[in-house]
Amino acid sequence: MRRSFIAAILALILVSPQMRGEQIELTLADAIVRARVRSVNAAMALDKLRRAYWQHRSYKASLLPEVSFEATVPAFRKQYSIYQFESGEFGFVRNNYLDIAGTLSLTQNIWATGGTLSLNTSLDYLRQLSGTTYNRFMSIPVALTLNQPVFAVNTIKWDRRIEPVRYAEAKAEFLSETEEVAMTAINYFFNLLSARENVSIERQNLENAVRLHEVAKAKREMGQISGNDLLQMELNELNARSALTDAESEMKTNMFRLRSFLDYGEEVEIVPAIPGDIPTVDITYSDALEKALANNEFSLSLRRCQLEADYEVAKAKGNLRRIDIFAQIGYTGVGGEAGEAYRRLKDNQVIEVGVKIPLIDWGKRRGQVKVAESNREVTRSNLRLEAQNFNQDLFILVERFNNQQEQLRIAIRSDEIARRRYETNVETYLIGKLSTLDLNDSQVKKDESRQAYFQALYQYWYYFYQLRSLTLWDYVNSTPLTSDFEKIIR
Repeated sequence: MRRSFIAAILALILVSPQMRGEQIELTLADAIVRARVRSVNAAMALDKLRRAYWQHRSYKASLLPEVSFEATVPAFRKQYSIYQFESGEFGFVRNNYLDIAGTLSLTQNIWATGGTLSLNTSLDYLRQLSGTTYNRFMSIPVALTLNQPVFAVNTIKWDRRIEPVRYAEAKAEFLSETEEVAMTAINYFFNLLSARENVSIERQNLENAVRLHEVAKAKREMGQISGNDLLQMELNELNARSALTDAESEMKTNMFRLRSFLDYGEEVEIVPAIPGDIPTVDITYSDALEKALANNEFSLSLRRCQLEADYEVAKAKGNLRRIDIFAQIGYTGVGGEAGEAYRRLKDNQVIEVGVKIPLIDWGKRRGQVKVAESNREVTRSNLRLEAQNFNQDLFILVERFNNQQEQLRIAIRSDEIARRRYETNVETYLIGKLSTLDLNDSQVKKDESRQAYFQALYQYWYYFYQLRSLTLWDYVNSTPLTSDFEKIIR
């Protein structure tokens, strides 16, 4: 009974999921979906998108009227101030007053000219606290104010050109980075898949090595093989045990990496499933380039960099001379009471024209224009070089992907042949019609073919998602990659 009790306890421990951890079978598609939601890389991409979104919202808000209220409640002064008397002498007079002021304004940027137009209303209250105390009110019921630079660069116009391109670039970049997250998941997934397969291969090799060693011992006793062959079988068994240990350690390392990337707990054991459905697509370089130029953030980045370079040139030219116009028209009123300040209103007009034209600056500002123009030319050259490299990399990728489809078919067939050849050679060796060297060679070929198959499978999927990342195109459903950005951000 005691033995039965101990056996039951051991069985309970072995089957307890809390003790052995949760085991999940993970497909490649599930790994990619989880990576896009739970990985740190996906969170970083989303944070960048949110930053671009709010930057774009701030830009759009700057184009709309802004209502603001400014107030001083209150300002108290009790001090001496310098005062010039009628005789020309200066002296100090004591001030002791309370001032309260409030201004309500509606401001709108002028898109066409880059100026600012504002509509204001204000009320000031002054109370003298020393000597003869009295109250004074001053009102500006309505005032229209214009601030307009004449030759300076129109920042609003350039922002309207650049900011939409910048936000479109950020959205395309988010989609590309999402595909790059998938590529990272593919890398970790196949590393674990290959490592688990290595463990399976090495475990099977060890079982075969143990069996062949036992057979070799029996043959040696019957004098059918030499002592050297027996030692070789023993050495094969030892090498198989060492290889299995290394494979198990490598599998644990890759398990930890994939588990951390996908945000699984340490108690979870991931069993990756070999991808079975391989999409067969025909991709041409011209089609991929067309989609990449239409969708990828690279083309938008080229456009933005060109616009920014042009903006710097325009800004440098605008600094050559500057004329600012300030004009204000409206009405004002004063009185001892608040109501009186809104009666008997008088015109309130202010016109200022400021000019700033450098007479002698030793060519500094024109030099700044030349620097900006030179920088623009450098930017254009760099953009042309980047475009050439992008086209070249895309061409190579398309060629590799199309070639990889054939390589994968070859790898599948080679793996099947090598496995069947090794199984046949094992049986042939057991009946004494195959040498040890030939058996070892077939085992090596079998292992190499298996690894080549997994490597070909990995490269196919990696190239496939790399193409998706560059073209932002779903080649399975023949639709562009897109997303509900508003929903994602919120």
